[in-house]
Amino acid sequence: MKVAVLIPCYNEELTIKKVIEDFRKELPDADIYVYDNNSTDNTNQIAREAGAIVRKEPRQGKGHVVRQMFFEIEADYYLMVDGDDTYPADACHSLLETLINGEADMVIGDRLSNGTYTNENKRPMHNLGNNLVKNSINLLYGSDIKDIMTGYRGFNKYFVQSYPVMSNGFQIETELSIHTLDKRFRLKEIPIIYRDRPEGSESKLNTISDGFKVIMTIINMFKNYKPLFFFSIGALIFFIISLLIGIPVINEFIQTSFISKVPSAILAVGLMLVALLLFITGLILDTVVNNSRKDYELELHDIYWRNNQVDKNKK
Repeated sequence: MKVAVLIPCYNEELTIKKVIEDFRKELPDADIYVYDNNSTDNTNQIAREAGAIVRKEPRQGKGHVVRQMFFEIEADYYLMVDGDDTYPADACHSLLETLINGEADMVIGDRLSNGTYTNENKRPMHNLGNNLVKNSINLLYGSDIKDIMTGYRGFNKYFVQSYPVMSNGFQIETELSIHTLDKRFRLKEIPIIYRDRPEGSESKLNTISDGFKVIMTIINMFKNYKPLFFFSIGALIFFIISLLIGIPVINEFIQTSFISKVPSAILAVGLMLVALLLFITGLILDTVVNNSRKDYELELHDIYWRNNQVDKNKK
């Protein structure tokens, strides 16, 4: 059984050595990879000296790093963790056990259920953002995920080999969660203890700009994964506005058999046509998405049996 620990890094010289050493202690036989995403400090050198396999990803953004990791690294099970020493290495056994036992294709290190993230995190807007993202996705999929944006996750090889990375930045966490729900992968959460960054280590996230990016990611994925629902909301809005403008025109016509509010009548008809077009667009795209899901299932089936054959040949 081959296990790979994946650590995306950007300017984590204060913590990266401890993270590597902690995981080496817990998983002495695992391959530990550090992907340096254009660090300007000594992260790269320190990681090499600590015994990690260090590679560079010149395209800035966590999404680019994860994409390259999934391309290059072959293993049976993967653990991905941030290099800021906020996640406990000893929780890796629970995450791995869940994957090995076949309970999940992706397992999440849940920081929120036990309250440690809320207590340790010194940025209240981040708590608000986490709740906004979590509630939006749970509403969309009827799920009950507690921690959408955690940086501590585990995957089996089927998930990694079939996952198309679309996000460039840290929105990758949201994308991973939505993809798992949409494609019906098995998902399980393991509560973990979270600790805030040590003194001198700074978060790379900007509350406002990055929060906006996450919201846009949710909207785009809502559009891409649930187009009928997405476009139906727009259609409903235009339909209601059209009625509000058009009802007085209709009442006037019923009472007088004459329309004096011609601009309002034209506007109401135009808005109704927009509502109809949005709804039809949603229907068409929903059919496209469903066909895409069927194709994905067939591809996933091929990946599964291909890996099964490889595993049998190894034995």
